Amino acid sequence: METQIRQTYDRGDGAVILPYDPERRTVLLVRQFRYPAYVTGHKEALVEACAGLLDENDPETCIRKEAEEELGYRLKDVERLFAPYMSPGSVTERLWFFVARYSPSDRISAGGGAPEEGEDIEVLELDLDDALAAISDGRIIDAKTIILIQHLKLNPMQP
Repeated sequence: METQIRQTYDRGDGAVILPYDPERRTVLLVRQFRYPAYVTGHKEALVEACAGLLDENDPETCIRKEAEEELGYRLKDVERLFAPYMSPGSVTERLWFFVARYSPSDRISAGGGAPEEGEDIEVLELDLDDALAAISDGRIIDAKTIILIQHLKLNPMQP
Protein backbone atom coordinates (compact mmCIF):
# COMPACT_ATOMS: atom_id res chain seq x y z
CA MET A 1 0.00 0.00 0.00
CA GLU A 2 1.21 3.51 -0.78
CA THR A 3 -0.24 6.98 -0.48
CA GLN A 4 -0.71 8.89 -3.74
CA ILE A 5 -2.17 12.27 -4.64
CA ARG A 6 -4.58 12.39 -7.59
CA GLN A 7 -6.87 15.03 -9.01
CA THR A 8 -10.38 13.86 -9.82
CA TYR A 9 -12.98 15.85 -11.69
CA ASP A 10 -16.63 15.09 -10.86
CA ARG A 11 -18.93 16.65 -13.43
CA GLY A 12 -21.78 14.15 -13.13
CA ASP A 13 -22.86 11.40 -15.50
CA GLY A 14 -24.17 11.89 -19.02
CA ALA A 15 -26.06 10.19 -21.82
CA VAL A 16 -25.51 10.00 -25.58
CA ILE A 17 -27.68 8.71 -28.43
CA LEU A 18 -27.31 7.86 -32.10
CA PRO A 19 -30.67 7.89 -33.91
CA TYR A 20 -30.67 5.68 -37.03
CA ASP A 21 -33.14 5.39 -39.89
CA PRO A 22 -32.70 1.83 -41.22
CA GLU A 23 -34.88 2.52 -44.28
CA ARG A 24 -32.66 5.37 -45.51
CA ARG A 25 -29.46 4.23 -43.69
CA THR A 26 -28.99 7.67 -42.12
CA VAL A 27 -27.90 8.88 -38.68
CA LEU A 28 -28.57 12.13 -36.86
CA LEU A 29 -25.58 14.04 -35.51
CA VAL A 30 -24.85 17.57 -34.36
CA ARG A 31 -22.09 20.06 -35.10
CA GLN A 32 -21.08 22.48 -32.36
CA PHE A 33 -18.17 24.55 -31.11
CA ARG A 34 -16.24 22.94 -28.25
CA TYR A 35 -13.89 25.23 -26.34
CA PRO A 36 -11.64 22.46 -24.92
CA ALA A 37 -11.00 21.16 -28.45
CA TYR A 38 -10.40 24.71 -29.69
CA VAL A 39 -7.76 25.54 -27.06
CA THR A 40 -5.89 22.35 -27.89
CA GLY A 41 -5.68 23.29 -31.58
CA HIS A 42 -8.87 21.97 -33.18
CA LYS A 43 -10.36 25.14 -34.65
CA GLU A 44 -13.43 23.60 -36.35
CA ALA A 45 -16.70 22.76 -34.65
CA LEU A 46 -16.98 19.09 -33.68
CA VAL A 47 -19.37 16.60 -35.26
CA GLU A 48 -20.89 14.58 -32.43
CA ALA A 49 -23.73 12.35 -31.35
CA CYS A 50 -26.44 14.12 -29.35
CA ALA A 51 -25.52 14.11 -25.64
CA GLY A 52 -26.03 15.84 -22.33
CA LEU A 53 -25.48 15.68 -18.60
CA LEU A 54 -28.05 13.75 -16.56
CA ASP A 55 -28.53 16.51 -13.98
CA GLU A 56 -31.54 15.29 -11.95
CA ASN A 57 -32.82 12.89 -14.66
CA ASP A 58 -32.35 9.18 -15.21
CA PRO A 59 -30.34 8.37 -18.39
CA GLU A 60 -33.32 7.59 -20.64
CA THR A 61 -35.28 10.70 -19.62
CA CYS A 62 -32.17 12.80 -20.15
CA ILE A 63 -31.45 11.51 -23.64
CA ARG A 64 -35.04 11.86 -24.79
CA LYS A 65 -35.02 15.51 -23.66
CA GLU A 66 -31.65 16.12 -25.34
CA ALA A 67 -32.89 14.58 -28.60
CA GLU A 68 -35.89 16.91 -28.64
CA GLU A 69 -33.83 19.97 -27.71
CA GLU A 70 -30.74 19.40 -29.85
CA LEU A 71 -32.05 17.34 -32.78
CA GLY A 72 -35.70 18.35 -32.88
CA TYR A 73 -36.87 14.71 -32.85
CA ARG A 74 -39.20 12.88 -30.48
CA LEU A 75 -37.76 9.37 -30.36
CA LYS A 76 -40.10 6.47 -29.59
CA ASP A 77 -38.09 3.38 -28.65
CA VAL A 78 -34.60 3.98 -27.33
CA GLU A 79 -32.25 1.09 -26.59
CA ARG A 80 -29.65 1.35 -23.85
CA LEU A 81 -26.34 -0.22 -24.84
CA PHE A 82 -23.75 0.26 -22.07
CA ALA A 83 -22.40 2.84 -19.61
CA PRO A 84 -18.60 3.01 -19.66
CA TYR A 85 -16.29 5.37 -17.81
CA MET A 86 -14.94 7.68 -20.51
CA SER A 87 -11.74 8.84 -18.82
CA PRO A 88 -11.40 6.87 -15.56
CA GLY A 89 -7.90 8.12 -14.81
CA SER A 90 -9.22 11.55 -13.83
CA VAL A 91 -12.98 11.92 -14.41
CA THR A 92 -15.75 10.17 -12.46
CA GLU A 93 -18.29 10.48 -15.32
CA ARG A 94 -20.03 7.44 -16.74
CA LEU A 95 -21.70 7.95 -20.11
CA TRP A 96 -24.92 6.04 -20.86
CA PHE A 97 -24.99 5.04 -24.56
CA PHE A 98 -28.25 4.66 -26.51
CA VAL A 99 -29.42 4.01 -30.07
CA ALA A 100 -32.91 4.57 -31.46
CA ARG A 101 -34.79 4.25 -34.70
CA TYR A 102 -36.09 7.48 -36.20
CA SER A 103 -37.88 8.61 -39.32
CA PRO A 104 -38.68 12.04 -40.78
CA SER A 105 -42.17 11.82 -39.22
CA ASP A 106 -40.57 11.94 -35.73
CA ARG A 107 -39.38 15.51 -36.26
CA ILE A 108 -41.10 18.01 -33.95
CA SER A 109 -38.89 21.11 -34.36
CA ALA A 110 -35.76 22.44 -36.02
CA GLY A 111 -33.66 21.47 -32.99
CA GLY A 112 -30.47 23.44 -32.46
CA GLY A 113 -30.22 23.38 -28.67
CA ALA A 114 -31.21 25.86 -26.00
CA PRO A 115 -29.99 29.39 -26.81
CA GLU A 116 -30.46 30.41 -23.15
CA GLU A 117 -27.82 27.77 -22.29
CA GLY A 118 -25.43 29.18 -24.89
CA GLU A 119 -26.06 26.32 -27.31
CA ASP A 120 -25.69 26.94 -31.03
CA ILE A 121 -26.09 23.48 -32.56
CA GLU A 122 -26.39 22.48 -36.21
CA VAL A 123 -28.34 19.27 -36.87
CA LEU A 124 -26.73 16.94 -39.43
CA GLU A 125 -28.23 13.93 -41.17
CA LEU A 126 -25.54 11.69 -42.67
CA ASP A 127 -25.58 8.40 -44.53
CA LEU A 128 -24.09 5.72 -42.24
CA ASP A 129 -21.28 4.99 -44.71
CA ASP A 130 -20.48 8.72 -44.93
CA ALA A 131 -20.31 8.86 -41.12
CA LEU A 132 -17.88 5.92 -41.13
CA ALA A 133 -15.78 7.67 -43.79
CA ALA A 134 -15.80 10.83 -41.63
CA ILE A 135 -14.18 8.80 -38.84
CA SER A 136 -11.52 7.49 -41.21
CA ASP A 137 -10.65 10.88 -42.66
CA GLY A 138 -10.70 12.75 -39.36
CA ARG A 139 -13.89 14.78 -39.72
CA ILE A 140 -15.36 12.93 -36.72
CA ILE A 141 -12.89 12.85 -33.82
CA ASP A 142 -15.27 12.63 -30.85
CA ALA A 143 -14.88 9.32 -28.98
CA LYS A 144 -18.52 8.80 -28.00
CA THR A 145 -19.61 9.37 -31.59
CA ILE A 146 -17.00 6.99 -32.99
CA ILE A 147 -18.08 4.29 -30.53
CA LEU A 148 -21.76 4.63 -31.49
CA ILE A 149 -21.19 4.71 -35.26
CA GLN A 150 -18.93 1.68 -35.10
CA HIS A 151 -21.42 -0.11 -32.83
CA LEU A 152 -24.18 0.49 -35.37
CA LYS A 153 -22.00 -0.80 -38.20
CA LEU A 154 -21.19 -3.96 -36.21
CA ASN A 155 -24.79 -4.41 -34.99
CA PRO A 156 -27.04 -3.20 -37.82
CA MET A 157 -30.71 -2.44 -37.24
CA GLN A 158 -32.94 -4.14 -39.76
CA PRO A 159 -35.54 -2.10 -41.72
